[in-house]
Amino acid sequence: MIKEREKKVHLLKVELFCEAALKNFIGGFGLDWLDEVKAKIKRKNKILFSKDSEYLSDLALLLGEQNHRTAVLWALDLGSKTAEKLEAKYPGEKRPKEAIEAAKLWAFGKIKMPAARRAILDCHAFAKELSSPEDIALCHAVGQAASVVHTEGHALGLPIYELTSLVYELGAENCREAVEKKKAEYIDKVFYWKERSESYDGWAGFMLK
Repeated sequence: MIKEREKKVHLLKVELFCEAALKNFIGGFGLDWLDEVKAKIKRKNKILFSKDSEYLSDLALLLGEQNHRTAVLWALDLGSKTAEKLEAKYPGEKRPKEAIEAAKLWAFGKIKMPAARRAILDCHAFAKELSSPEDIALCHAVGQAASVVHTEGHALGLPIYELTSLVYELGAENCREAVEKKKAEYIDKVFYWKERSESYDGWAGFMLK
């Protein structure tokens, strides 16, 4: 049974790679993703990736194939780690962590949307109090992760902001390895939660639609 699941995961990864490669071939030879990031920095863009970034197209494709529950588990797992990073940098600041916790309670029907929405907005508000571009981006990454409970459309927001933060932290000349490692982690985590999402119960009714 385990070997059969592993075989299915492997086939999904191969399919994902082939679809992304075909898309890149049809689109021609574009800029390296880092060249695109550098161009955005030169234009003084604050957000260095987007939903239209070719670099994130394979991740966007994979996320688009998941059900809402898988997307939420994926986002809350990654978002909680980002919230912990912020809390370590700003001891006593609980808003990012509270946004993730509220989103989890919302997904499992323990609180209603207004309470969760308030916590998520508070996390975004924290970003406005900061001066560090990398930490501002991390706050928004957490807010986007928590918002996946509302709609899967927010899922790509987490990598958009978190990868932006990595570039700010390490600099455009030194970020390639870290960004590519982080992206690989995003993809691996999708497959991890895809295999486990059905073992969770107690979801709020809207999460089962």
